[in-house]
Amino acid sequence: MRLAYFSQETYGGLADYAREQTRALSNAGALVSVITAPSVIEVYRDSAREVVPLLAEVPAAGTTNRWLRRWRTMHWILGNMRRLAAWLEREQVKCVLFSAFMEYYAPLWVAPFQKLAKNGVVFGSVIHDPIRSTRLGPRWWQRRSIAANYSFLSEAFVHDDIELDTVRAVAGLHTTVIPHGPYPFSSAKLRREVVREQLQIPTHGLLLLAFGHLRDAKNLDLVLRAMPSQPDTFLLVAGKELSGNQRPAVYYQELATQLGVADRCRWRIGFVAEHEIGNLFEAADLVLLTYNGQFRSASGVLNVAAQYKKPCLASGGQGNLKTSVTKYRLGQWIEPDNTEAISRGLALNWRNAAAQANWQEYKHDNSWDRNAALVLQRFALHPTPSSRLMSSI
Repeated sequence: MRLAYFSQETYGGLADYAREQTRALSNAGALVSVITAPSVIEVYRDSAREVVPLLAEVPAAGTTNRWLRRWRTMHWILGNMRRLAAWLEREQVKCVLFSAFMEYYAPLWVAPFQKLAKNGVVFGSVIHDPIRSTRLGPRWWQRRSIAANYSFLSEAFVHDDIELDTVRAVAGLHTTVIPHGPYPFSSAKLRREVVREQLQIPTHGLLLLAFGHLRDAKNLDLVLRAMPSQPDTFLLVAGKELSGNQRPAVYYQELATQLGVADRCRWRIGFVAEHEIGNLFEAADLVLLTYNGQFRSASGVLNVAAQYKKPCLASGGQGNLKTSVTKYRLGQWIEPDNTEAISRGLALNWRNAAAQANWQEYKHDNSWDRNAALVLQRFALHPTPSSRLMSSI
């Protein structure tokens, strides 16, 4: 089976997911053609049959003008979708998997994909965020955009059993629950004691790690508000800021100063190189996944923590994160959006919690091999035009 795999992401959790999923799909026997940007060609060299550097690079921020940023984003998306549609028609690929659902500006680019779907092309998408909370424009436009993106899909792959809000009914759309595999990042290059000494973290201190993009939904401000009641608790924030209406790092740094906990906070704001990830997790005692109640997705950071067997303090809505943490005892699940709940969670004996977690069972049940097998099973159920012809002879 030849499978076109579309991924616009060049860094971060979604890019990591795309890399591991394409590797597993290739190992399972699929002839994967990754459609991506030139800057990440090498990332897919060992995980795909071919890499097609067709897409434009993610536009640099470069401006504080919101409308100019949106125009650049729209130009980038429309150009990439136009290139993808033309490539699919030229190559006559019949199976296409989107690495992530992306409804942005969909009414403006969807028509060629609806036509391809009518002509027998089978489209699937991984739905990382089934609750589409980020909006570009008014709610009516967002709803129309979501419906447009779903309109040509045959397969939706989610990480927890959920009824998707497709806005309008989509004939023939099938939803499949697939696991989110752990990320196989390399082991730490430095000993725990060395990293903590570099960070000036005392031996007895409980080190919290907030890893990944700085998002309002992660409730980092509530963690800071809980720290005054936990004098032996330290915080390491490591990740990139996001543009748009997300709070910048300076907001949290100023809040830490106001709360009197700035001396117990360490900031690594920016891209974290892959070879440094192991060191940060090795030094930490506890990974923060304190999402708000609207969060219904899987957590890429949980699947990094699983690689290093680090327990998490987690919250959110009903979804994959809650299912994973509670089923496999990967940490403590608490009420979302609650500073007192975070304080109580920080007071637990986390060194004992790490020993109780069922890491091996979690990794077994949530392997990338199983992810790929379920995806390919669904695509195989859609006969190509040639196989339909043979079955009628």
